[in-house]
Amino acid sequence: MRVRKVTGFFAGVAMAALSWTAAAQQPTRVIGFMTDFDVKDDAVGICKAVMDGIDPGVRIIDITHQSEPYNIAMGARFLAGSAPYFPKDAVFVVVIDPGVGSARKAIVAKSKAGQFFVVPDNGLLTLIQDHDGIAEAHEITNPAWMIGSGISSTFHGRDIFSPAGAHAARGDDWTQAGPALDVSKLVRLDLKNATVDAAGLHGQVIGTDGPFGNLVLNVPAETFAQLGYKTGDPVPVTLAGKSYVFPLVKTFSDVPMGKDLFYIDSRGRLSLGINQGNFSKTYKVGEGAELSIPRKK
Repeated sequence: MRVRKVTGFFAGVAMAALSWTAAAQQPTRVIGFMTDFDVKDDAVGICKAVMDGIDPGVRIIDITHQSEPYNIAMGARFLAGSAPYFPKDAVFVVVIDPGVGSARKAIVAKSKAGQFFVVPDNGLLTLIQDHDGIAEAHEITNPAWMIGSGISSTFHGRDIFSPAGAHAARGDDWTQAGPALDVSKLVRLDLKNATVDAAGLHGQVIGTDGPFGNLVLNVPAETFAQLGYKTGDPVPVTLAGKSYVFPLVKTFSDVPMGKDLFYIDSRGRLSLGINQGNFSKTYKVGEGAELSIPRKK
């Protein structure tokens, strides 16, 4: 049997069909989802169901749902730490929102790196703004970008942030979410890195490393390097008003089990830990504690 070559009109129809199929199979943007909701109830599942209902099959990657409740600074740190590992056009839905139901704005912002952030305007974007810059932001006021008429005063994660994130992920025109905002007036947290003067370094504990109790310090490696210490040196420190000396090493196994150490963590910050122990619990030190380290003699 002879097969005739498809030409003209029929070739055009075939090409259009292939093009439509390819477009239909084009994946939507990935959503990075983070909250302080925990996973003890149905809140996280409900938010995901809302997102999937608007953008069926959307890929949602959980960053964490155990950020400390109401701790906006911790959320900002987790968001900035995870964003570089997501696609350049990813959408982040972050709900750490102690001001829910108040006059604080719900916004969608686009960074200069191309990622989208659907968040309350409460400082969560501070470190993203410092690292990548914010190109544009819009307040979410368009009802079409919300769950509907029954907006609650206490669950904007379900009613505003999840639907808005899903609309952005499926490629809807995000500028239609609401009026444009002056990005220079977005709420910022007063987050500071350690300082170095003639007396040495002055810093602070900004958190703990998950369940392990290592102290996360606001001391970038390059700031600590100004003091002159090298790997293997004992490093004196005054921490929460008490004096100690801990060795500076590369990793936990460089000291015996149960022993203390200074090290540069995976995010490039000076940290304090115990090999297979919990520094925070052992020394009863946590977020907010002050520390100082003298210059190496």
